[in-house]
This record gives sequence, structure tokens and C-alpha cells, in this order.
Amino acid sequence: MNVSTFLWVDGQAEALAAHYTALFADSGTGEVQRDADGNVTTVDFTLSGQRYVAYNGGPQYPITPGISLYAECDSQSALDALWAGLTEGGKEGPGGSLVDRFGVTWQVYPSHLRELLRDADPATAERVLTALHSMTRIDIQVLIDARAAQA
Repeated sequence: MNVSTFLWVDGQAEALAAHYTALFADSGTGEVQRDADGNVTTVDFTLSGQRYVAYNGGPQYPITPGISLYAECDSQSALDALWAGLTEGGKEGPGGSLVDRFGVTWQVYPSHLRELLRDADPATAERVLTALHSMTRIDIQVLIDARAAQA
């Protein structure tokens, strides 16, 4: 059994797949299905080895922020590059979230965020969380400094 993410979009399946696969390593476009008139209906693609399907289903089911895609980055430069690519034509949100030009909400975080939030002292974790919530694009050093700060 396989589980994949299915994105219902309004006529942008090919553009979405092309944009996303250009931003992530180990990514690419697979099968593109067309209707009898030659119009694209679905695009299979992978992002960092994970399978996705984009479907040109029309406007009746718009994407909402109730579900978002989550990307972890190993460095500030990787986070900055992904953030720039995803916010191009989109909108920055609070605390590492954004809505891209296709209406998809993303959470873009450093891969060691959980470690920064995990501390025996609740005040330390709260400082990191407060710093996180004060940002749009995440600055990893600010989070590290917040964890190290003395109460």
C-alpha cells in the first residue's frame, strides 16, 4: 500500500509540479495524463522522493490552509532558498508559514527545531517558541540564541 498527497488545483497542475520539482532535490515529474482534447488532467511528481499527484479538477474545491505541506531544511541557506522559491508570487505568514502562488500553505522549518524546543526547563522552550512566533522566515541563529538566553 502506498500513500501520496493529492492536490486538487484549478488548471495549474503542470505549473505547480514544475515549480515544486525545481525547488527540491531528488524530485521530478512523472506521468502526465491528458483528456481526449489533450488537456492535462493529472501530473504525478516527486519531491525529495515523496510522491504527489496534482489534479486539474477545477475551482469547486479550493486548497485551504487547513492542511499544509511541511519542509525541513538542514541549514539557513537551504531554508532561505526554499523560502524565496515558495514565496515568489505568494505571501509570507507568521512563524515559518507561507502561502505559495498556487494557494498551498507550507511550513518551512529548520530540521533541528524539535531539538531546540525540547528542554527540561519550560521557560527555555517558551523562549524559543516566542522567538519562532515573532518571525516570518525562520532565522535559525535567533532560535539558538533564544534557547541559550538566561531567563
